[in-house]
Amino acid sequence: MKKRLRILLLCHESLIPPDTVEGISDAEVAPYKTEFDVMATLREMGHTVWPIGIGSDLAVIKNAVDHLKPDIAFNLLEEFAGVGVYDAHVASYLEMIRLPYTGCNPRGLMLAHNKAVSKMICRYHRIPVPAFHVFPVGRSSAKLRRPKRLEFPLIVKSLTEEGSVGISQASVVHDEEKLAERVAFIHRQLRTDALVEHYIDGREVYVGVLGNDRLQTLPPWEVHFKDLREGAPKIATSKVKWDENYQKKIGLTTEHAKDLPGNLETTLPKLAKRVYRALQLSGYARMDFRLTDDGRAFLLEANPNPQLMYGEDFAESAEFVGIQYEALLQKLLSLGMRYRLVGQA
Repeated sequence: MKKRLRILLLCHESLIPPDTVEGISDAEVAPYKTEFDVMATLREMGHTVWPIGIGSDLAVIKNAVDHLKPDIAFNLLEEFAGVGVYDAHVASYLEMIRLPYTGCNPRGLMLAHNKAVSKMICRYHRIPVPAFHVFPVGRSSAKLRRPKRLEFPLIVKSLTEEGSVGISQASVVHDEEKLAERVAFIHRQLRTDALVEHYIDGREVYVGVLGNDRLQTLPPWEVHFKDLREGAPKIATSKVKWDENYQKKIGLTTEHAKDLPGNLETTLPKLAKRVYRALQLSGYARMDFRLTDDGRAFLLEANPNPQLMYGEDFAESAEFVGIQYEALLQKLLSLGMRYRLVGQA
């Protein structure tokens, strides 16, 4: 029997789950479903779990640690103080107070969150990525100059935002005017640098990776848009990720990727591991690839600490190879307990 642990469940302060969702509608549960699924399952496994809401004060964590004496923190935070890239600082703080935690280390989080830096590192390691360029915030879109190597169509994203924030069908552009408009939109609405990269039309496939030193890949998981309007780019927009009604409208489904072109069945898992190591990730992550018809795979993004909701892509791909949800969470706990903190022998 596994050791019963005392666990701090780190959540955003607005996403602390109730002890039960009985009598609560699915729509009301949706914002904190991940937090509830993890908390409820860990408790069913016999662990003691305290959900702690985090906003912009790290002292909340220290006070909980001093009072509750947890064995580990289960980290579900995707931001800190309203800034997505600041989740790395929370992981740094957990290391500083010597508390084991689940998920990725702060160095891996920082590298992966900056999409340009992560692409440059991958390119150095000869991992295929789309051609890209960064347009810094504050630069006038009227003076925007597209490098000649960037051929249309292009897709425009925030350099650092996660969860498809700022991505819509209009993000794919085909001329200079629309490119300037979309870069200005990212600068104005999100106040971040704009990442512009070559849009690759192809299959979108995710590969989950688990581990610290020894790595395990999960089966490739593919996104399908069965009822998307003719000619619309098949991209995971913000509405695709978060709007359930829109998901039903476009026939969004995900499933085990079948009939991969070329030799990708064997090379894609190896490529995912190479990305994981190149970006110094730990715990668990999801690699997002675009596959071309001629058998090439391009890394779009590396996503440390991906969505852990029961029934979502990561958990589903694990279940496909016999790793049930309880076993998956237990594995993440074990990886967190075994991760060697900086300064440890």
